[in-house]
Amino acid sequence: MKKWFAALAGVLLTFTLAACSSKTVATTSGGKITESQYYDSMKKTTSGKQVLQQMILDKILEGKYGDKVTDKAVNKEYNKYKKQYGSSFSAVLAQNGMTASAFKKSIRSNLLLRQAVIANTKITNADLKKQWKSYEPTITVAQILVSKKEDADAIIEELKKDGSWDNFKKLAKEKSIDESTKNDGGKLPSFNNMDTSLDSDFKKAAFALKQGEFSQEPVKTSYGYHVIYSIKNPGKGKMADHTKELKDQIIDEKLNDSTALQKIIAKEFKEGNVNIKDSDLKDVLSDYISSSSSSSSK
Repeated sequence: MKKWFAALAGVLLTFTLAACSSKTVATTSGGKITESQYYDSMKKTTSGKQVLQQMILDKILEGKYGDKVTDKAVNKEYNKYKKQYGSSFSAVLAQNGMTASAFKKSIRSNLLLRQAVIANTKITNADLKKQWKSYEPTITVAQILVSKKEDADAIIEELKKDGSWDNFKKLAKEKSIDESTKNDGGKLPSFNNMDTSLDSDFKKAAFALKQGEFSQEPVKTSYGYHVIYSIKNPGKGKMADHTKELKDQIIDEKLNDSTALQKIIAKEFKEGNVNIKDSDLKDVLSDYISSSSSSSSK
């Protein structure tokens, strides 16, 4: 399964499949390189074929779902990443060979694909009930990380005397070995049940805490022993109050399911009336549609 969300960064900036000509791309002491030569070379590479696949998919999805993806939605996602990386955002883009405009284009591609998944997914009440079983609201917690269980036990004893958020922050700055969070009182970015970056035992313990509570027992992970404080936990509530969130989570899970996504992309290709004009690229979509249906659509 191709990584449709971010894989084409560097190549996408320079490679276009427009009408090729003898226009010079570069000159050297040994001669010039033309657009046609560049195109002929690129189309034979895996990267070149992936770019064409992405461009075809983007055109199809733009035609079907373009009116559902606004500039406001793209900018919202863009600003989310910008906030997450802070002052290092520009450096992160540069390291991935991307400009701000190219990244926004990639975000738009992601959102278009999400609309395709929505259009091709029927969510039943049974699906909502199933998702509800694993659903947890977005919470914010802080942690104190230490290497020994006895150190975590001692911190918990201190918190039993004064379990305030102010005291927890003070202890985090003094005791935590997590250099990335200790100076902010151990505070972590907010997360819900869809998070895949945190240890499952850590998440289970964090979700179990009510707002203002702290761990009564150390939570062991591969990093050491954690004492967790619940800064914000709105509670799970009733399923009827979270229908939209549940639907969003179902769609997000499908976007991360390579088998399901492959079927949807194949369907969009088949319905997209794709006509490959270059005989060397006639099988460029064979990863997604069978050779027989591919031939007939071409």
